[in-house]
Amino acid sequence: MSVSHAPPTPSKPDISPMEGSVPDLQPLVPTSSRRARVPRWLRRTSGPVLLLALWQLLSGTGVLPSDVLPSPGRVARVAGDMMADGSLPAAMATSLQRVAAGLALGLVVGTGLALVSGLFRIGEDLVDAPVQMLRTVPFVGLIPLLIIWFGIGEAPKVAVITLGVTFPLYLNVYAGIRGVDAQLIEAGESLGLSRRGLVRHVVLPGALPGAMTGLRYSLGIAWLALVFAEQVNADSGIGFLMVQARDFLRTDVIVVCLVVYAFLGLLADFVVRFLERLLLQWRPTFTGR
Repeated sequence: MSVSHAPPTPSKPDISPMEGSVPDLQPLVPTSSRRARVPRWLRRTSGPVLLLALWQLLSGTGVLPSDVLPSPGRVARVAGDMMADGSLPAAMATSLQRVAAGLALGLVVGTGLALVSGLFRIGEDLVDAPVQMLRTVPFVGLIPLLIIWFGIGEAPKVAVITLGVTFPLYLNVYAGIRGVDAQLIEAGESLGLSRRGLVRHVVLPGALPGAMTGLRYSLGIAWLALVFAEQVNADSGIGFLMVQARDFLRTDVIVVCLVVYAFLGLLADFVVRFLERLLLQWRPTFTGR
């Protein structure tokens, strides 16, 4: 009696659920992250450091005479002397007070006019045309008139800064309000928001990016206005030190004052950028690659 044998079946290797031919997964890393091997703070400071080194090189080789532009070393020594005798800190404190007062008044006036003009059509008809006319008048040219009105004290200096701050802030806040998407307004109305609720929850948050841009621009104008204001009938402040240095042909003191203006402006811009990151966290934006 013949017995048929079935061909042996090939045995399958035991494969555990966690093993197999699954390829290793590699995390996706953005190209910008792979390239960013140098710390960003180092990249941001490399430009000023290279400029400073070039300045020192030109001064050391005699290409830049000291009476035209003193070397960074001399500027640093003069700044140290002015800090030691207290003249520079006192001037900085006075100038900061003037900028703060003018900026505060300009914020109130510019934002208030922009809200009236941007939220109400009748407000636009009454406010926008006079503001557009006034903003074309150079605020520096109003200094003699402000001196006649307010005298030679602090009032005309603060008024000049206020005028310089008001109009850029007005334009950006107004553009931000009128640039809010109409579909967002319709969505808010469909949700039952009142006019006050629309302004609070839709219009003002939508206009905030433009307001922050206007604030950054207004800060630059404020320092520019301060330079002009402090060089007219001033007895204190950084501009007053520059006028004195001009009379005595002290280019080193003038450069020190200009550097102080630049650093104060950079510090103010840093504060505004910090406020932007804090207040505009809801708005994802492109940060460069």
